[in-house]
Amino acid sequence: MVWFLIIILLISLLAIFLCIAFNTSCFPAKSAFLSNGEVARKKNVLLVIAHPDDESMFFPPAILYLTSRGHNLHLLCMSTGNIDGKGNLRKEELYQACAVLKVPLQHVKILDHPDLQDGFDKIWSHSLLANIVKEEISSKSIDVIISFDNYGVSGHKNHRDVHNGVRMALYESSQKNIEAWELISTNIIRKYCGPADIWLSMLCAFCYPRGEVYCLLNEYPHRSFLAMAQHQSQWVWFRKLFVCFSSYTYLNTLRKINM
Repeated sequence: MVWFLIIILLISLLAIFLCIAFNTSCFPAKSAFLSNGEVARKKNVLLVIAHPDDESMFFPPAILYLTSRGHNLHLLCMSTGNIDGKGNLRKEELYQACAVLKVPLQHVKILDHPDLQDGFDKIWSHSLLANIVKEEISSKSIDVIISFDNYGVSGHKNHRDVHNGVRMALYESSQKNIEAWELISTNIIRKYCGPADIWLSMLCAFCYPRGEVYCLLNEYPHRSFLAMAQHQSQWVWFRKLFVCFSSYTYLNTLRKINM
């Protein structure tokens, strides 16, 4: 068992080393993510999440990729995560985590809507979510939206509702030139194989048509740990293990949403 773990670690380190050595933080691609082979234009990107800490547990590679390349990243969090009565505390923790991830605090919006309360048994209205997203698209002149796919990484119902709300917003929006991308959920083995999943993601991405899937490598994995550590109310032992072993700490595979 120990030798198996050592081999996985060495393979993972080799993957990261090769990506850094060849200056490859985005693959497979003829052009970088959001550049379309042209001179890179800074875009207004909206990341839509369900709860404080989603950004640090699932989206650090995408966030760091975008902020390090000068895109204007806006973060919309649909709830305060008040399931344990710690909503106000979790809001502050999200701001602290966003500071670590270099997201401007004035670009962070956290809702506390009575019909969008955190909980596995809470049903969120897709039309309400869609209206909120459409308002953000209009007020922020959004070019690109990123959110969960229809499984939501963990299967959490709030994550899945956010996905459906985003899709409804895209369908109903008067702005039809918006790019939309969803974070691909993986099976439980890949989910917890850490940076070793870089190789598997590369292989899977080549199965899609060019430009439909991008794998974004986390060039600053230590920031994932620092960001999640800001969520002290959630920073229990199993989440520490999650950040260490989750493939979402090391890369995000984004798939284009075609309406």
